[in-house]
Amino acid sequence: MWIVFAFASALFAGITSILAKCGIKKTNSYLATAIRTIVVLVFAWLMVGIVGSFPTILQITPKTMIFLILSGFATGASWICYFKALQLGDINKVVPVDKSSTVLTMLMAAIFLGEPLSAIKIAGIAGIGLGTWMMIEKKKDSDDNGEKKQGVSWFIFAALSALFASLTSILGKVGISQVESNLGTAIRTIVVLIMAWVVAGITGSIKEIRKIDKRELAFICLSGIATGGSWLCYYRALQDGPASVVVPIDKLSILVTIAFSYWVFKEKLTKKAAMGLVLIVIGTLVMLL
Repeated sequence: MWIVFAFASALFAGITSILAKCGIKKTNSYLATAIRTIVVLVFAWLMVGIVGSFPTILQITPKTMIFLILSGFATGASWICYFKALQLGDINKVVPVDKSSTVLTMLMAAIFLGEPLSAIKIAGIAGIGLGTWMMIEKKKDSDDNGEKKQGVSWFIFAALSALFASLTSILGKVGISQVESNLGTAIRTIVVLIMAWVVAGITGSIKEIRKIDKRELAFICLSGIATGGSWLCYYRALQDGPASVVVPIDKLSILVTIAFSYWVFKEKLTKKAAMGLVLIVIGTLVMLL
Protein backbone atom coordinates (compact mmCIF):
# COMPACT_ATOMS: atom_id res chain seq x y z
CA MET A 1 0.00 0.00 0.00
CA TRP A 2 2.91 2.34 0.66
CA ILE A 3 3.77 2.43 -3.03
CA VAL A 4 0.32 3.88 -3.82
CA PHE A 5 0.88 6.67 -1.33
CA ALA A 6 4.31 7.31 -2.88
CA PHE A 7 2.82 7.82 -6.36
CA ALA A 8 0.02 9.99 -4.95
CA SER A 9 2.69 12.12 -3.30
CA ALA A 10 4.38 12.58 -6.68
CA LEU A 11 1.14 13.73 -8.30
CA PHE A 12 0.37 16.34 -5.65
CA ALA A 13 4.00 17.52 -5.55
CA GLY A 14 4.01 18.07 -9.30
CA ILE A 15 0.88 20.19 -9.15
CA THR A 16 2.30 22.17 -6.22
CA SER A 17 5.11 23.65 -8.29
CA ILE A 18 2.75 24.92 -10.99
CA LEU A 19 0.28 26.45 -8.54
CA ALA A 20 3.11 28.06 -6.58
CA LYS A 21 4.66 29.57 -9.70
CA CYS A 22 1.27 31.13 -10.56
CA GLY A 23 1.08 32.59 -7.05
CA ILE A 24 4.51 34.26 -6.89
CA LYS A 25 4.60 36.28 -10.09
CA LYS A 26 4.30 39.49 -8.08
CA THR A 27 4.09 38.23 -4.51
CA ASN A 28 7.28 37.96 -2.45
CA SER A 29 8.31 34.29 -2.31
CA TYR A 30 9.12 34.37 1.43
CA LEU A 31 5.69 35.77 2.23
CA ALA A 32 4.02 33.28 -0.11
CA THR A 33 5.84 30.40 1.62
CA ALA A 34 4.66 31.62 5.04
CA ILE A 35 1.04 31.94 3.89
CA ARG A 36 0.87 28.55 2.21
CA THR A 37 2.38 26.91 5.29
CA ILE A 38 -0.69 28.01 7.25
CA VAL A 39 -2.84 26.09 4.77
CA VAL A 40 -0.63 23.02 5.06
CA LEU A 41 -0.76 23.22 8.86
CA VAL A 42 -4.56 23.31 8.91
CA PHE A 43 -4.67 20.43 6.45
CA ALA A 44 -2.19 18.37 8.47
CA TRP A 45 -3.96 18.74 11.81
CA LEU A 46 -7.31 18.06 10.16
CA MET A 47 -5.95 14.68 9.09
CA VAL A 48 -4.70 14.07 12.64
CA GLY A 49 -8.23 14.63 13.86
CA ILE A 50 -9.70 12.33 11.23
CA VAL A 51 -7.40 9.41 12.03
CA GLY A 52 -7.61 10.12 15.77
CA SER A 53 -3.87 10.02 16.42
CA PHE A 54 -3.62 13.14 18.58
CA PRO A 55 -3.70 11.23 21.94
CA THR A 56 -0.52 9.39 20.89
CA ILE A 57 1.44 12.65 21.06
CA LEU A 58 2.15 11.88 24.73
CA GLN A 59 3.91 8.68 23.66
CA ILE A 60 6.51 10.47 21.53
CA THR A 61 9.98 10.09 23.01
CA PRO A 62 12.33 13.10 23.35
CA LYS A 63 14.69 11.60 20.74
CA THR A 64 11.90 11.17 18.21
CA MET A 65 10.63 14.70 18.85
CA ILE A 66 14.11 16.11 18.27
CA PHE A 67 14.35 14.39 14.90
CA LEU A 68 10.87 15.62 13.95
CA ILE A 69 11.86 19.18 14.81
CA LEU A 70 15.15 18.91 12.91
CA SER A 71 13.26 17.50 9.94
CA GLY A 72 10.89 20.45 10.16
CA PHE A 73 13.78 22.92 10.04
CA ALA A 74 15.23 21.13 7.01
CA THR A 75 11.85 21.20 5.30
CA GLY A 76 11.38 24.88 6.02
CA ALA A 77 14.81 25.70 4.60
CA SER A 78 14.08 23.59 1.51
CA TRP A 79 10.74 25.31 0.90
CA ILE A 80 12.15 28.80 1.33
CA CYS A 81 14.99 28.10 -1.11
CA TYR A 82 12.77 26.26 -3.60
CA PHE A 83 10.14 28.95 -3.95
CA LYS A 84 12.77 31.65 -4.16
CA ALA A 85 14.37 29.68 -7.00
CA LEU A 86 10.97 29.34 -8.69
CA GLN A 87 10.51 33.09 -8.52
CA LEU A 88 13.92 33.74 -10.07
CA GLY A 89 14.01 31.04 -12.75
CA ASP A 90 11.87 28.89 -15.04
CA ILE A 91 10.18 25.81 -13.63
CA ASN A 92 11.99 23.63 -16.18
CA LYS A 93 15.32 24.91 -14.84
CA VAL A 94 14.56 24.78 -11.12
CA VAL A 95 12.77 21.43 -10.85
CA PRO A 96 15.56 19.21 -12.28
CA VAL A 97 18.06 20.71 -9.83
CA ASP A 98 15.67 20.23 -6.92
CA LYS A 99 14.98 16.63 -7.94
CA SER A 100 18.70 15.87 -7.90
CA SER A 101 18.19 15.48 -4.16
CA THR A 102 17.18 11.91 -5.02
CA VAL A 103 20.77 10.85 -5.56
CA LEU A 104 22.00 12.48 -2.36
CA THR A 105 19.12 10.99 -0.37
CA MET A 106 19.88 7.46 -1.54
CA LEU A 107 23.54 7.83 -0.65
CA MET A 108 22.67 9.23 2.77
CA ALA A 109 20.13 6.42 3.29
CA ALA A 110 22.88 3.88 2.65
CA ILE A 111 25.31 5.62 5.01
CA PHE A 112 23.03 6.60 7.89
CA LEU A 113 20.09 4.18 7.64
CA GLY A 114 21.98 1.13 6.43
CA GLU A 115 19.80 0.67 3.32
CA PRO A 116 21.84 -1.41 0.83
CA LEU A 117 22.96 -0.06 -2.55
CA SER A 118 22.67 -2.87 -5.10
CA ALA A 119 24.06 -2.75 -8.64
CA ILE A 120 20.56 -1.92 -9.94
CA LYS A 121 20.20 1.00 -7.54
CA ILE A 122 23.62 2.31 -8.50
CA ALA A 123 22.58 2.15 -12.15
CA GLY A 124 19.43 4.06 -11.24
CA ILE A 125 21.48 6.71 -9.46
CA ALA A 126 23.69 7.08 -12.55
CA GLY A 127 20.65 7.48 -14.81
CA ILE A 128 19.04 10.08 -12.55
CA GLY A 129 22.29 12.01 -12.17
CA LEU A 130 23.07 12.06 -15.89
CA GLY A 131 19.50 12.94 -16.80
CA THR A 132 19.45 15.83 -14.34
CA TRP A 133 22.72 17.18 -15.74
CA MET A 134 21.36 17.03 -19.30
CA MET A 135 18.23 18.96 -18.35
CA ILE A 136 20.18 21.61 -16.45
CA GLU A 137 22.69 22.05 -19.25
CA LYS A 138 20.00 22.51 -21.85
CA LYS A 139 18.16 25.10 -19.84
CA LYS A 140 21.35 27.05 -19.36
CA ASP A 141 22.04 27.00 -23.10
CA SER A 142 18.55 28.21 -23.94
CA ASP A 143 18.52 31.16 -21.52
CA ASP A 144 18.19 34.62 -22.99
CA ASN A 145 20.36 37.47 -21.77
CA GLY A 146 17.88 38.53 -19.10
CA GLU A 147 17.73 35.08 -17.55
CA LYS A 148 21.49 34.63 -17.62
CA LYS A 149 21.83 37.49 -15.19
CA GLN A 150 19.68 35.55 -12.71
CA GLY A 151 21.30 32.20 -13.50
CA VAL A 152 23.60 32.09 -10.50
CA SER A 153 20.89 33.14 -8.07
CA TRP A 154 18.23 30.63 -9.08
CA PHE A 155 20.75 27.79 -9.24
CA ILE A 156 22.13 28.47 -5.77
CA PHE A 157 18.65 28.50 -4.24
CA ALA A 158 17.62 25.37 -6.18
CA ALA A 159 20.78 23.50 -5.10
CA LEU A 160 20.23 24.46 -1.46
CA SER A 161 16.64 23.28 -1.77
CA ALA A 162 17.88 19.88 -2.96
CA LEU A 163 20.36 19.60 -0.08
CA PHE A 164 17.79 20.43 2.59
CA ALA A 165 15.22 18.13 0.94
CA SER A 166 17.68 15.25 1.28
CA LEU A 167 18.20 16.00 4.95
CA THR A 168 14.42 16.19 5.39
CA SER A 169 13.95 12.66 4.08
CA ILE A 170 16.64 11.14 6.28
CA LEU A 171 15.64 13.00 9.44
CA GLY A 172 11.97 12.36 8.70
CA LYS A 173 12.55 8.63 8.30
CA VAL A 174 14.13 8.46 11.76
CA GLY A 175 11.57 10.79 13.29
CA ILE A 176 8.46 8.90 12.18
CA SER A 177 9.69 5.41 12.99
CA GLN A 178 7.53 5.32 16.14
CA VAL A 179 5.01 8.06 15.36
CA GLU A 180 1.74 7.95 13.42
CA SER A 181 2.63 9.52 10.05
CA ASN A 182 -0.10 12.19 10.05
CA LEU A 183 0.82 13.33 13.57
CA GLY A 184 4.49 13.45 12.63
CA THR A 185 3.70 15.58 9.60
CA ALA A 186 1.56 17.97 11.67
CA ILE A 187 4.28 18.45 14.28
CA ARG A 188 6.89 19.13 11.62
CA THR A 189 4.60 21.66 9.96
CA ILE A 190 4.47 23.74 13.15
CA VAL A 191 8.24 24.07 12.96
CA VAL A 192 8.07 25.01 9.28
CA LEU A 193 5.38 27.62 9.99
CA ILE A 194 7.43 29.33 12.69
CA MET A 195 10.53 29.29 10.51
CA ALA A 196 8.70 30.66 7.45
CA TRP A 197 7.17 33.60 9.31
CA VAL A 198 10.47 34.42 11.03
CA VAL A 199 12.17 34.61 7.64
CA ALA A 200 9.29 36.70 6.26
CA GLY A 201 9.68 39.05 9.21
CA ILE A 202 13.45 39.32 8.89
CA THR A 203 13.23 40.09 5.17
CA GLY A 204 10.52 42.68 5.79
CA SER A 205 8.06 41.03 3.41
CA ILE A 206 5.22 40.80 5.96
CA LYS A 207 4.32 44.45 5.32
CA GLU A 208 3.39 43.46 1.74
CA ILE A 209 0.61 41.14 2.88
CA ARG A 210 -2.16 43.69 2.19
CA LYS A 211 -0.93 44.21 -1.35
CA ILE A 212 -1.20 40.57 -2.42
CA ASP A 213 -3.30 40.08 -5.54
CA LYS A 214 -6.41 37.99 -4.73
CA ARG A 215 -5.83 35.71 -7.70
CA GLU A 216 -2.25 35.01 -6.63
CA LEU A 217 -3.42 34.47 -3.05
CA ALA A 218 -5.83 31.82 -4.32
CA PHE A 219 -3.03 30.01 -6.15
CA ILE A 220 -0.81 30.22 -3.07
CA CYS A 221 -3.54 28.61 -0.95
CA LEU A 222 -4.18 25.92 -3.56
CA SER A 223 -0.48 25.12 -3.66
CA GLY A 224 -0.64 24.74 0.12
CA ILE A 225 -3.49 22.24 -0.19
CA ALA A 226 -1.57 20.29 -2.83
CA THR A 227 1.53 20.33 -0.61
CA GLY A 228 -0.50 19.07 2.32
CA GLY A 229 -1.78 16.18 0.25
CA SER A 230 1.72 15.39 -0.99
CA TRP A 231 3.21 15.49 2.49
CA LEU A 232 0.61 13.22 4.05
CA CYS A 233 1.01 10.66 1.28
CA TYR A 234 4.80 10.92 1.28
CA TYR A 235 5.34 10.37 4.99
CA ARG A 236 2.72 7.63 5.06
CA ALA A 237 4.73 5.86 2.36
CA LEU A 238 8.03 6.62 4.10
CA GLN A 239 6.77 5.09 7.33
CA ASP A 240 6.23 1.65 5.76
CA GLY A 241 8.55 1.68 2.75
CA PRO A 242 12.34 2.10 2.30
CA ALA A 243 13.52 5.69 1.83
CA SER A 244 15.71 4.63 -1.12
CA VAL A 245 12.56 3.64 -3.06
CA VAL A 246 9.93 6.05 -1.71
CA VAL A 247 12.05 9.12 -2.50
CA PRO A 248 12.66 8.23 -6.19
CA ILE A 249 8.95 7.59 -6.77
CA ASP A 250 8.11 10.92 -5.18
CA LYS A 251 10.58 12.60 -7.54
CA LEU A 252 8.55 11.37 -10.51
CA SER A 253 6.53 14.50 -9.83
CA ILE A 254 8.87 16.06 -12.37
CA LEU A 255 6.73 14.47 -15.11
CA VAL A 256 3.62 16.20 -13.81
CA THR A 257 5.47 19.49 -13.44
CA ILE A 258 7.01 19.39 -16.93
CA ALA A 259 3.65 18.55 -18.51
CA PHE A 260 1.84 21.39 -16.75
CA SER A 261 4.68 23.86 -17.30
CA TYR A 262 4.28 23.29 -21.04
CA TRP A 263 0.51 23.66 -20.86
CA VAL A 264 0.42 26.68 -18.53
CA PHE A 265 3.68 28.55 -19.16
CA LYS A 266 4.51 27.25 -22.66
CA GLU A 267 7.94 26.08 -21.49
CA LYS A 268 9.27 23.56 -24.01
CA LEU A 269 11.89 20.82 -23.78
CA THR A 270 14.50 20.34 -26.49
CA LYS A 271 15.70 16.91 -27.55
CA LYS A 272 18.61 16.97 -25.11
CA ALA A 273 16.43 18.00 -22.18
CA ALA A 274 13.78 15.44 -23.17
CA MET A 275 16.44 12.71 -23.25
CA GLY A 276 17.54 13.82 -19.80
CA LEU A 277 13.97 13.56 -18.54
CA VAL A 278 13.71 10.03 -19.98
CA LEU A 279 16.91 9.04 -18.19
CA ILE A 280 15.57 10.39 -14.90
CA VAL A 281 12.37 8.39 -15.29
CA ILE A 282 14.19 5.22 -16.34
CA GLY A 283 16.65 5.58 -13.49
CA THR A 284 13.75 6.00 -11.06
CA LEU A 285 11.87 2.98 -12.40
CA VAL A 286 15.02 0.86 -12.32
CA MET A 287 15.27 1.64 -8.60
CA LEU A 288 11.90 -0.05 -8.10
CA LEU A 289 13.36 -3.34 -9.26
